[in-house]
Amino acid sequence: MVNAPSFLGYSPLSAEITAFAIDQREQIDLSTPHPLPSPTDPLYHNLLAPNLWPSPAHLPHFRPVFERYIAQMGEISLFFTSLIAEAIGLPADAFERFFDADQQHKLKVVKYPDLKELGLRPEQQGQGVGPHKDSMLTSYLLQVGDKRGLQAQNLRGEWIDCPPVAGTVVVAIGQGMEALTKGVCMSTTHRVLSPVYGGGPRYSIPFFQGVRGSTRFEELNEVGIGEIKEEIREMRRKVLESVGGRLDDVEFTFRGGGKAETLGEATLRNRIKSHVDVGERWYPEILADIRAQQEEERRQKNPKYLSSSQKPTLPIIEVHRRIPMVYFLKSPSSPFNISSTF
Repeated sequence: MVNAPSFLGYSPLSAEITAFAIDQREQIDLSTPHPLPSPTDPLYHNLLAPNLWPSPAHLPHFRPVFERYIAQMGEISLFFTSLIAEAIGLPADAFERFFDADQQHKLKVVKYPDLKELGLRPEQQGQGVGPHKDSMLTSYLLQVGDKRGLQAQNLRGEWIDCPPVAGTVVVAIGQGMEALTKGVCMSTTHRVLSPVYGGGPRYSIPFFQGVRGSTRFEELNEVGIGEIKEEIREMRRKVLESVGGRLDDVEFTFRGGGKAETLGEATLRNRIKSHVDVGERWYPEILADIRAQQEEERRQKNPKYLSSSQKPTLPIIEVHRRIPMVYFLKSPSSPFNISSTF
């Protein structure tokens, strides 16, 4: 990945940071294919690029299988967001204005080594990936095999195991969907713990639905998708009241007033935060700005905070909200069937 400004390609173990800690996973990042951007395109168009594929001499079926999977999941994600729109009383096509005709979606193929492979003790807890919320509208996680590790955080702040269930993917709501629905659809906080000692690695394939990068924050601040009925908003308020409200101390990506004016710019900054090695090589000025902003925010929150000259600086990583996650089942009787929620 470090060899391209697109954040696509292979990342070795310990190359990514989430929640101020190193993620113990290795992965390949892929996306809907696009040609290389022109020099006059906005900088975030660097994210739109050809994939960096493994050699077909070693994996002859890898590329065709994943190209087909990305295309199929793209269609499913668009259909699923239309169901969300209908469920909250909006027209089925309410979100279509936020998608490009050749919309980029992203996918990861991830390996999480177990504690033994990481050199940790059986009683220790390893961070496969730290607590986070996905950025866009919806995400679809295919858990390969029977290894546990995925957890979602409910409204009370409790971590709930999401064990693999054959024939399913796990659906998470992203920050973009929360912004577009004015908080009615709440984004999902989740994490992955390293597999148990000696149990072998865990594999997963998360798919991330994309959003039109040129969308401006002003569009999100308007009720651009239609007015959500008051009875739907009241249902949300009652849920929050029943658990004493949300833990809301977070940096919310999808909002105006920051350094980014469009979703594409916000996405690029978030990628630089997570993949510091890519940021240092391709976006050093943005990375320096992110680190300076982080240091200033920490200083304002804590007068005793040590500056970067006194201790190492990490990229900005969010403190996350608490919300539910659902299992999305595919069954012979119905192609889309919500099985259970947390």
